[in-house]
Amino acid sequence: MPAGERVYVALGSNLGVRAAHLAHARARLEALPRTRLLKASSVEETAPIGPVPQGPYLNQMVLLETELEPRELLVRLHAIEAERGRVRAVRWGPRTLDLDIVRFGARTVRDPDLGIPHPELPNRDFWLREIAELDAEAPRPTSHVP
Repeated sequence: MPAGERVYVALGSNLGVRAAHLAHARARLEALPRTRLLKASSVEETAPIGPVPQGPYLNQMVLLETELEPRELLVRLHAIEAERGRVRAVRWGPRTLDLDIVRFGARTVRDPDLGIPHPELPNRDFWLREIAELDAEAPRPTSHVP
């Protein structure tokens, strides 16, 4: 695959077997056409956001490299959510699986149903932590030349 754009996708779940929903999402993201899953952050449990009473979420961030366009990726993310029984009934309500495009390369998109960078990014400390984890470079081995 030629080099695509680097995309951060947030995964979240607070209904059912939360860890299984995240694992399913990672496997399906890895199988997307013209897309590679480069890294996945640690999974963390967070309190729900918004006015609807609900249980805690498991959250994770993945880094993809994709040749898909943002709108095409969004359609595929919604299909993965639907596979896990996602129902869009209440804004910020409980969900089996939530997949959000957080960043898409250096692009900016402002449509009614797609905002890139995600407009909630500055308000979600856990997303910032997860992105920082993905961006942290692994230590490089040192070489010793006599």
